[in-house]
Amino acid sequence: MTIKDCFYLGKIAKLHGFKGEVSLFLDVTNPSDYKDLESVYVDVDGVLTPFFIESVKLKNKNFIAVKFQGVNDENSAQRLLKKSLYLPEEILPNLKGTQFYDHEIIGFKVLDDVHGDIGEVENVIDLAANPLLQTICKGKEVLVPIFDGLVQKIDRKNKILYIKAPEGLIDLYLSDSI
Repeated sequence: MTIKDCFYLGKIAKLHGFKGEVSLFLDVTNPSDYKDLESVYVDVDGVLTPFFIESVKLKNKNFIAVKFQGVNDENSAQRLLKKSLYLPEEILPNLKGTQFYDHEIIGFKVLDDVHGDIGEVENVIDLAANPLLQTICKGKEVLVPIFDGLVQKIDRKNKILYIKAPEGLIDLYLSDSI
């Protein structure tokens, strides 16, 4: 399994107790969707290594406590801290309509209904208050807040995201006076 075949799930954030349990930070919308995980891939020095899960406990916000098989003490768990977690992309259900996974649209061309081509999706900046779509247009970074109604259509086959940006937003970025 390679990283290009997977999606980023989160990180091993901290120790949880003294018997090898760890707290995972899940970078997902709904952490409870992952309460039945049987395994995850952990990036150990650039190699995705499968870790099998003995138990999962939902915690607050985006954290879950996990006990991995074979990780039975604090020292073993300590070596896993700050490591990235991945799952195979194939386990994600296909989304339809204007729903998308953040990682899915990286590299998609963005067409605004007023300004046309405003570049490719460089990144989705996942801020809790308001996620942002990041593109580079005419050499300038453009950040578009993601809200219900922004995405008008997704052409997955041709990798095009059709949006309707808030009035005046794109002009602010492309104006020479800035």
